[in-house]
Amino acid sequence: MTIKQYKGSAGGWGALVSTTRHLVKSENVTRNIRNLLKTNQDHGFDCPGCAWGESEEPGRFRFCENGAKAVNWEATSRRVTPEFFAQYPVGWLKQQSDYFLEYQGRLSHPVRYNAQTDYYEAISWDDAFALIADHLNTLESPDQAEFYTSGRASNEAAFLYQLFVRAYGTNNFPDCSNMCHEASGVALKQSIGVGKGTVRIEDFDLADAIFVFGQNPGTNHPRMLDTLRKAARRGAAIVTMNPLKERGLERFTNPQSPAEMLTGGATRISSHYFTPKLGGDMAVVRGMVKSLLETDKTEMLAGRPSIFDQEFIQTHTTGMTQYLTEVEQTDWSAIVEQSGLSQDDIEYAAHLYRQSERVIITWAMGLTQHKHSVNTIQEISNLQLLFGQFGKPGAGVCPVRGHSNVQGDRTMGINEKPAPAFNQAIEATFGFSPPTQHGHNTVHAIKAMLAGESKVFIGLGGNFASATPDTRLTQQALSNCNLTVNIATKLNRTHLITGKDSLILPCLGRTDIDLQKNGPQSVTVEDSFSMVHASGGVVESDTGEMRSEPAIIAGIAQATLGKQPVDWLKLTEDYDRIRELIADVIPGFSDMNRKLKQPGGFYLGNSAAERIWQTDSRKAEFKTHPLPEHLLAANLRQLSEDPVFVLQTVRSHDQYNTTIYGFEDRYRGISGERKVLMMNPADIEALGLNVGDRVDVTSLAADGIERQVKGFKLIGYDIPAGNLAAYFPETNPLVALDSKGDLSDTPISKAIPVILKASQIHDERIDLAPY
Repeated sequence: MTIKQYKGSAGGWGALVSTTRHLVKSENVTRNIRNLLKTNQDHGFDCPGCAWGESEEPGRFRFCENGAKAVNWEATSRRVTPEFFAQYPVGWLKQQSDYFLEYQGRLSHPVRYNAQTDYYEAISWDDAFALIADHLNTLESPDQAEFYTSGRASNEAAFLYQLFVRAYGTNNFPDCSNMCHEASGVALKQSIGVGKGTVRIEDFDLADAIFVFGQNPGTNHPRMLDTLRKAARRGAAIVTMNPLKERGLERFTNPQSPAEMLTGGATRISSHYFTPKLGGDMAVVRGMVKSLLETDKTEMLAGRPSIFDQEFIQTHTTGMTQYLTEVEQTDWSAIVEQSGLSQDDIEYAAHLYRQSERVIITWAMGLTQHKHSVNTIQEISNLQLLFGQFGKPGAGVCPVRGHSNVQGDRTMGINEKPAPAFNQAIEATFGFSPPTQHGHNTVHAIKAMLAGESKVFIGLGGNFASATPDTRLTQQALSNCNLTVNIATKLNRTHLITGKDSLILPCLGRTDIDLQKNGPQSVTVEDSFSMVHASGGVVESDTGEMRSEPAIIAGIAQATLGKQPVDWLKLTEDYDRIRELIADVIPGFSDMNRKLKQPGGFYLGNSAAERIWQTDSRKAEFKTHPLPEHLLAANLRQLSEDPVFVLQTVRSHDQYNTTIYGFEDRYRGISGERKVLMMNPADIEALGLNVGDRVDVTSLAADGIERQVKGFKLIGYDIPAGNLAAYFPETNPLVALDSKGDLSDTPISKAIPVILKASQIHDERIDLAPY
């Protein structure tokens, strides 16, 4: 392991070197260069990485370093065949790293686990479908099955999946969005009537200020940096609120800028960078509103107009008076203590906001994985409502999604709480009454499997055992099942946590040519800006017995339900047929097949952006919440006499969700190891420890279950005192299953109370200067 402060900017030559290294590692250099040139292009495929949108600038490379990693990782020539599974028992594979498992290559054949021998063995597709149908059709109730969805599934796959599951008779749709942006959807739906962001990518070209909360675009969605770079270069204020200093939010060298690349230049991204405490963002925004309210009163007393957009407020909103009363009654002392920022810093942020006519506020999981996440996002919405920052160019809110189609999956009906209008559209189109009882989200599904109430788990993509909280309990839950089925491109940890019966079904990836009866097929995805566009694979390679996700879903459905309520296999002969059904059911998708022929696809629209409020009051609603009494519940602090820290889980730069591409967290200067703990140097010293020491980390939970990870190396880092950061999935075992957000049930992965003890796991001491 090496640690060396990274002095360069994000992007630049470092990104090009990393991209080249991963091209070589794919063992398909020439072909993958051609693939990258087709990434995010018309008549190409959508990047299997993040959900950031595309500008209309023609003729540009439309992939970033991490997108290149995703493409190269998927388009490898390596294959995991039945011969591979015959060589390695599951017990041995369990001992290998996540990196080792996925590096073996693409899954090529369907396989079934043999519990007597501990090996996966080849099975035909027909026999696999028949086995699934037998398990499903012999359950006492459809509600005893769980149907998980990863955000990489296409709109076509997601629509078929939800139709099959509802025709089968349940709304059990645990979904990856339950673990990331659920709070965004819940909060915005209540406040402005739509659970999506209200801006389009071109709005970033018009904003006077962009407030960035709780995200690291340099690693998680690097194409956003180009958008922020353009905004910064034209003079927009970019104000960042993030507990960690992340290089991508400090400065960026655009690899497509010859001037910057040849001169070693860079663009400063954040004009102002604040580091609040973990969970302190609601207090920051409350303080900004309090400062602005005090300014407004001063202006009014002087006979000048209100600084708030009173016309917008009176015409379009309700609940402002109650909200501002709550703001007025919030003490500055509570705001400062909870936010971790000074009053002067918060008032300056408010000043920057006020002097900007058009403001975008954008956030990611740094805001959504807290107990009070819904309240925090509604606090942001309240601020934007006060100044009429909805429904005008260059302004609005922008939750930045992770998976490339996680927003589209929800649009297609992957939702355990379907709206009545959606159910009515399903019934009108397909002639059956879908279930109305709410189903299971991710946390509910794990609990149901733990209790033996759910007996079948089917995963459409993803790595459920690693991505979810409380790893030990989640693995136990999967092991309790009579059947687990995983539809996947590569081997991962979940495939080794077998039920009594288990299947791995290999699917095509986003890069693969999908050849069906009526020829090559394309699928569609929806980005963070509600743009829907086509994605068609371009890779000609040995796909073995891989099938597309729509074809696999159709095979399961036909085996389980027959040709009811549709001829499933006929639909997958030509995906235009699936899209015709989507157009009949989902608002905004009428004439979908024609619209997809437009360069860049089509925009679904956004009611709040049009100042149409689909709330109960038919107005945008100010939501009033007190600040949390404490960011960390007192009953948890009382569980230990030792100092209690708050830990957040984060990605490394060589990672996408649970997929580990390598061991270089370049911008943080960490190389060669993932069991690391980023900590304020003063906190390390106060514990009598040293940089480079190893510690065991134990989380605190009210259920009394000990959750611990061992042997994490301390790294001095620029992070607020009392806060820690470490990688997931390595620290997911610390997240208690019942530690979840109010109203969202999202695991609280950004606010884990922990204590540290010197570890008995040792290695050579290293002499490292803290950041």
